Order: sequence, then structure tokens, then C-alpha cells
Amino acid sequence: MLRRLYDWTMSMADHPRALWVLALVAFTESSFFPIPPDLLMIPMILAAPRRAFLIAGVAMVSSVLGGIFGYLIGAFAFETLGQPVLQALGKGAYFDEFAARYNEWGIWVVLAAGVTPFPYKVITILSGATALPFWVFVLSSIAARSLRFFVVAGLLWWIGPPVRAFIEKRLGLMFTIFMVLLFGGFYLVRIL
Repeated sequence: MLRRLYDWTMSMADHPRALWVLALVAFTESSFFPIPPDLLMIPMILAAPRRAFLIAGVAMVSSVLGGIFGYLIGAFAFETLGQPVLQALGKGAYFDEFAARYNEWGIWVVLAAGVTPFPYKVITILSGATALPFWVFVLSSIAARSLRFFVVAGLLWWIGPPVRAFIEKRLGLMFTIFMVLLFGGFYLVRIL
């Protein structure tokens, strides 16, 4: 099944709607969806390295727009939409204590969450809920998401064929590592 999913993703790289699917995944991941866009972006770049920076640009712009949506959820719908997400992640009870310190370090928190496996959606919602200045949130999101997606695109563009061969030969291992990082990020949210 994993091989079929990988093969399908690789075949979708040149599909006319591939960038739209990536944009949707990147947008939703930044505000509420648990699957990061890297799952689509990496195979798309490996299948079509000439489009690496276009793919990274679509992921970055969509992710920042999704982050703005997450910010708006936090700012205007925290009680009805944002609070249940934080409760599900085990962070609801710590909000008041967290909010007091958050804005002091907000720019660094957004930058760190934007480039690491830490669930970015938590930071987007908290940025709105704690009233982190909008311009600080947007500029740090652009910087973080650009760094994350363009560095990956650049590396894959530069050394793509060996990376593709490595991933295809060790697909199960790569998926396991990806899942450990994904769930590890969610675990960190619960214990922090």
C-alpha cells in the first residue's frame, strides 16, 4: 500500500492539479489538518526537479495563508474552534499561563515552529488567541516557512536523483522516520 501511495504521488507531480492539491494540504496543515505538506512536496520535487522552487513557493504561500486562517481562528473563534483543538492536544488548561509568556517570545516561537516538525497549527491558533501582533506573526511565518520549504526544495533539486534512489530503496524506513517525527511533534505538544 505504501508503495502504491508513493507511486501515485510521483505520478501526480506533473498532473495539472498537483499544485492545487499541494496548496490545499499546505493551507489546511497550517490551521487544522495533521498531515504536513512535505508528504506531497518531496515526491513532487523528486518527480519533477525542474519545478522544485515553484513547488516550494506554492507550499510556502499556501502555508502562510493557512497560518493566517489559524491566527484568525485563535483571534475570533478561540472559544468555539481553537479551544477544542488545544484541549485535544492536552494544552487547554495551560493557556493563561502560556499566553502571558507567549507574546514575549512570540517571534522566536513562530520561527521555530515554522521550520521544525512541531505542529505549526498550534502556534498559528495561539498567536491569534494571545493577540501576537499580526505583522510579527505574518513576517515570522513567511521567514520560517520559506526557510523550511525552499531549503528542502534546494537540496532535492541539487542532489535529487541520489535522494530519490535512497528513498525508493528504503521507502518503509523513510515512512517510519516520517511518522516518528510527526507523532513526536504531537507528543512534544502534549508534554510542553
